[in-house]
Amino acid sequence: MAVPRYLLIGLLVVLALVAPFFIYSVFLMKVLCFALFACAFNLLLGYVGLLSFGHAAFFGFAAYVTGHAVKVWTLAPELGILAGVAVAAGLGFLFGGLAIRRQGIYFAMITLALAQMIYFLSLQAPFTGGEDGIQAIPRGRLFGVIDLRDNFSMYYFVLLVFVLGFLLIYRTIHSPFGQVLKAIRENEARAISLGYEVDRYKLTAFVLSAALSGLAGSVKALVFQLASLTDVHWHMSGEVVLMTLIGGVGTVVGPVVGAALVVSIQNYLAQVGAWVTIIQGVIFVVCVMLFRRGIVGEIGAYAARRRARREESLKATGQAKESPL
Repeated sequence: MAVPRYLLIGLLVVLALVAPFFIYSVFLMKVLCFALFACAFNLLLGYVGLLSFGHAAFFGFAAYVTGHAVKVWTLAPELGILAGVAVAAGLGFLFGGLAIRRQGIYFAMITLALAQMIYFLSLQAPFTGGEDGIQAIPRGRLFGVIDLRDNFSMYYFVLLVFVLGFLLIYRTIHSPFGQVLKAIRENEARAISLGYEVDRYKLTAFVLSAALSGLAGSVKALVFQLASLTDVHWHMSGEVVLMTLIGGVGTVVGPVVGAALVVSIQNYLAQVGAWVTIIQGVIFVVCVMLFRRGIVGEIGAYAARRRARREESLKATGQAKESPL
């Protein structure tokens, strides 16, 4: 018997609210930040069909901007986050304007090259702190009232940001705009023949994905009170691709599952050192070989097959009852 959707959503909400009482809150916040990052990336890859190898630029540079704005300019945390998101959206507009005119591997390589330029800028720019990064970023008080230095308060703020970002992505992909994005993914030439300005739709999706990636990076900078070169390195772009593929490209909750799995592996197997990357590689190979649609994608496909068999069985049973004796 299928669980009603509203009951499942209610259960997930309750679990999210009580989770910090049973699991280390900083670990949960890291999962939520990367889950939002992966969902933002999936909006571009799963629903537009554009594989970007440069999303770390938006994630990491927004973290630098937020850290600098909060620590040096002494802005409130909400204003620092808005500054990071605005810069990420601006970078997304510039990157997207250059990259969307190409497809496939050419698009991926352009985004990677542009992201490497941001990495070099982050390494050389005075305000980023170079290899040391921006450390001891103050969390401050949200709207001057809520003390984010408390991990519980910070967790519920991060949870709220994730939920709002996730709902925005969900609404986008289930809107007429999202249907056009899917049409572009399936057959771009046909979408053009129907009169859609494909480049404008792709650029809008790219900017939205970049802004949400920047939101995830900005919040992560406050959570860990650190913005470093790790966040803007191309390895981070590879990690978000891994999270999305493991969870399921083109699924709503797949990137969340993939992010939770990858972050959990990194956290609980940290004592094995460099072997973590090998374990991640093995898991990736297994998922590609056995779960071609990702974990959530395969579960969805299995449920669809069962539903189809059930409908065929009911139809056959109805036809048998209607047939003459």
